[in-house]
Amino acid sequence: MLIAAKQIHGCSIEGPGGVFGKVRDLLFDGESWKVRYFDVDTDGWLRAHRVLLAPEAIRCTDYAAQRLGTPLTREQVEASPPLESHLPVSRKQEIEAEQYIAWEAYWAHVEPAPVDVGTGADAKLHSTQAVSRFRIETADGKSRHVDDFIVDDGALEGVPWEIRYFVVDVRHWLPGKQVLVCPRWAEAIDWGTRRVCVRLTREMIENSPEYHPDAPINRRYEEVCHDFYGRPADWAETPHPV
Repeated sequence: MLIAAKQIHGCSIEGPGGVFGKVRDLLFDGESWKVRYFDVDTDGWLRAHRVLLAPEAIRCTDYAAQRLGTPLTREQVEASPPLESHLPVSRKQEIEAEQYIAWEAYWAHVEPAPVDVGTGADAKLHSTQAVSRFRIETADGKSRHVDDFIVDDGALEGVPWEIRYFVVDVRHWLPGKQVLVCPRWAEAIDWGTRRVCVRLTREMIENSPEYHPDAPINRRYEEVCHDFYGRPADWAETPHPV
């Protein structure tokens, strides 16, 4: 299912031991755009307050009720390493998270290069909260900002959670309008200066299919959007609402 990140923020994490806390943020890999962890605020029942939970822990979703279900116990959540207040999140913290929860690390089949985890040079995870308000710079030098993200929640078995689109606010160009731009269409992303450069003109973005936050995103809308931009479909060939 495609869902706005803002609709995931604030969802409660519920398991056999009751409510463990609420999702404060989503952390994603800036290269693959896969969602790697939820930043969960445990509402004070843990001394650390905030912990990392992988999306593989989620077994059911009810966005209308703002609930995400997990089989994890309170003890497993309590054993998860705390999230430090600074982002990006380093590989060291990811390794610590994997030591407590028995999911295979996403880099497990890749020969690791030596890194100094103390320098933060290996950090690849980014926060949806932090990346919101990044500037989208068009080919003709105009810019608007990222207002939200559209996330594929991996509802089908074997489909990972990932960032599918930026929601771009063009309301200063056209009152009330928001559109979608796929992050894989970006020519360059400068995390330091908070800029996303795309080979799209202001006119093209202005005339692209409008995104309505209250309407579900179905496969037909995605096809129209990709056709308009002249971009091939890059989603998995899996069933999708029509």
